[in-house]
Amino acid sequence: MDQIQSMRVFARVVEAGTFTRAADSLGLPKGTVTKLVQHLETRLRVKLLSRTTRRVTVTPDGAAYYERTARLLNDLDDIEASMTNAQAKPSGRLRVDVGTAIARLVVIPALADFYRRYPEIQLDLGVSDRPVDLISENVDCVLRGGDLLEQSLVARRVANVRLVTVASPQYVREHGLPSHPSELEDGHVIVNYFSSRTGRLHPHVFEKDGESLEIRGRYKVSVNESNAHFASVLAGLGISQVASFQAAPYLASGELVPVLPDWTRPAIPLHVVYPPNRHLSAKVRAFVEWAAELLAKNPHMQR
Repeated sequence: MDQIQSMRVFARVVEAGTFTRAADSLGLPKGTVTKLVQHLETRLRVKLLSRTTRRVTVTPDGAAYYERTARLLNDLDDIEASMTNAQAKPSGRLRVDVGTAIARLVVIPALADFYRRYPEIQLDLGVSDRPVDLISENVDCVLRGGDLLEQSLVARRVANVRLVTVASPQYVREHGLPSHPSELEDGHVIVNYFSSRTGRLHPHVFEKDGESLEIRGRYKVSVNESNAHFASVLAGLGISQVASFQAAPYLASGELVPVLPDWTRPAIPLHVVYPPNRHLSAKVRAFVEWAAELLAKNPHMQR
């Protein structure tokens, strides 16, 4: 059997935590993954993994072997990537995860241009607002807004998302317009957004002339997905702060109206994030550069 393939499969099992998840991420039958790991253990004459019906744990020998194997595989990937870069033809399967609103309104409409540039890249686009574990889920990179929580990952800030405070005309007819952010805590309703990771509500932030306020008002609905959040505002369920790239056409058509326009909210940083062992991958680099260029041209993004 191919020793390098066996090493790659073993590393993926360690990272994924189970044979099933490793097989799924590699696109291989579970039996093949099991056989390759067994072949590796037989060749090395050591037990690398302890298996139970529910999970896989790494033995001390397995942990030591994984550490050295990971470095070797990274070096091999770097060599291949450098050759691919030299030929300027990135290719292969690329797994990218993108937030729902950015995917629907920014990335997907522009993918035809990406494929014209990189016709040999096969893109697996995961679309969600939930946090993604890049290592265990074998994701090459993610495009996400907000502060970075995992310091071991490599991140490149590619834009800043501007937010605006809006409401539907229906909501304004029923509740009127506030004249100060503090009024949102009494007599008005907010559409809230909560974290998929922690369940914590994100406050509405207002800044003006050096004053900064965090508002956590009364709400009827709270969601954890950006398209659902925006739809709730359009449906008249409350006032909220949304990305300006989402709101712009609806403000122009009158389907949304600005609220407290003299008060602003700090822009949300938008990063491309990827594991440090993949920073030289030609296909990842191609996507990162393309995404940075795409967002730089978007009038609703700040650099």
